[in-house]
Amino acid sequence: MPARELKPGIFWVGVNDRTTDLFEGLWPITQEGVTYNSYLVKGEKTALIDLTKSIKAEEYLSQIEELTDVAKIDFVVINHMEPDHTGLLRLFRKLAPQAVILGSAKTKEMLRGFSGIEDGVHVVADGETLSLGGATLKFLSTPFVHWPETIMTYEESQKILFSCDAFGGYGALRGTIFDDECTQPDFYEKEALRYYANIVANYSARVLDAIAKIANLPVDIVAPSHGLVWRRSPQRIVDLYRRWAECASGKTEPGVTLIYGSMYGNTERMMNAVAVGISQAGVPFEVFDVGRTHVSYILPPLWTRAGVMIGAPTYEVKLFPPMAEVLTMAVSKRVLSRKAAYFGSYGWSGGALKEVKRIIEPAKWELGETFEFIGSPKREDLVKGQEFGRRFAERIKSGG
Repeated sequence: MPARELKPGIFWVGVNDRTTDLFEGLWPITQEGVTYNSYLVKGEKTALIDLTKSIKAEEYLSQIEELTDVAKIDFVVINHMEPDHTGLLRLFRKLAPQAVILGSAKTKEMLRGFSGIEDGVHVVADGETLSLGGATLKFLSTPFVHWPETIMTYEESQKILFSCDAFGGYGALRGTIFDDECTQPDFYEKEALRYYANIVANYSARVLDAIAKIANLPVDIVAPSHGLVWRRSPQRIVDLYRRWAECASGKTEPGVTLIYGSMYGNTERMMNAVAVGISQAGVPFEVFDVGRTHVSYILPPLWTRAGVMIGAPTYEVKLFPPMAEVLTMAVSKRVLSRKAAYFGSYGWSGGALKEVKRIIEPAKWELGETFEFIGSPKREDLVKGQEFGRRFAERIKSGG
């Protein structure tokens, strides 16, 4: 994509990535892609805000060359040290050795380890400003959104917030960078939630701190490091992030995430009966086969919904391993205080339920009813399973 002007003198010079399979080497983006958003601010002096991943060097530099000579850029603002933001920093230092690198004190420390750069670095304090002559950058400390060195940068005259990973999302851009020109806003909001649940959720308290910090700033455009640039409804993405951050303290939706695994179809048969019961109660719910669905896609509804229905068989006197992995990741991502129920099949001995209790205990999930059966469910078992699902969904619906 060519460079795009956000406002006079301020440009998006980012790149799309549709070839990386795993974001952070962990989260699948093969189908969705991702963007690495970088921004060029031109006044009497010129500043780049964040760079991009090293695999996109030629495309990235050619976009900057449309607007200015790379060798004459005066400042590079490092909002965040992660390599998808700074992968080209060493190359850029060779092309523009005079450019001053700006970042937090922690950024200066981390530059040594990541890039071997110590000279030409200036630490910016919280609230410090930099005049470019025709544009003024203000630096805002927002640590642990989502690394300790993170800052946001605010351009005062044009009221643009370069928000780093906050307010970002997965999803390569499809012909436009702006929310008001986007024909698939639901896709980007869904991918923003998945990004939040995968990447940012552990730091929800810090997200709320950052939102409070920018509350009195007049913001015309939110320009994050990944995903859409929000200019028609900049408050929309801020409000979504606030809502998702508040899920960490229990402000969840009255819905159910039904996660199940099955070796030979017995637990799956029961899952279908349980799903009928949940549906009868009229609460929103989604179903995921943990053996065939990456946890990246399961975490968003686990994060936002109050109820978790767990269905998995006993496997070698323990919990079905893919379910154990999903629950362990949910606890690691601080999916806390959910209401849960469990069902599953076993052969000669149980064991799954004991491990479910062990895994979810640190997250303080409230495990209510459980339902185990031997081998293949009988007709009467399926009837019980349907009622089991309905009762759980009614409990979630009532908030009890």
